[in-house]
Amino acid sequence: MCNQTVGLVQRELEHQGITTVGISIARSISEKVKPPRTYHLKYPFGHALGELRKVRQQQQIVEDCLKLMETATEPGVITDSPYRWKRHNFE
Repeated sequence: MCNQTVGLVQRELEHQGITTVGISIARSISEKVKPPRTYHLKYPFGHALGELRKVRQQQQIVEDCLKLMETATEPGVITDSPYRWKRHNFE
């Protein structure tokens, strides 16, 4: 799904009492849609969970998102990932 659609679905799920975190690779869209919590990655489109077959990298991104669920206390939080595409060593 596109970043805008995910953000709107997030808002509805949160309205129903379900906590969410969206992964975005288009920060400007997340800023406009204002989903409850967003983890922003500077990765290419189509690679929101990381590089193909890089399991440790993908696990770290999911762990970061779960941590954001615990630490974000205000709606509309956008957390920028410290990772850069094909530059960070996750091993």
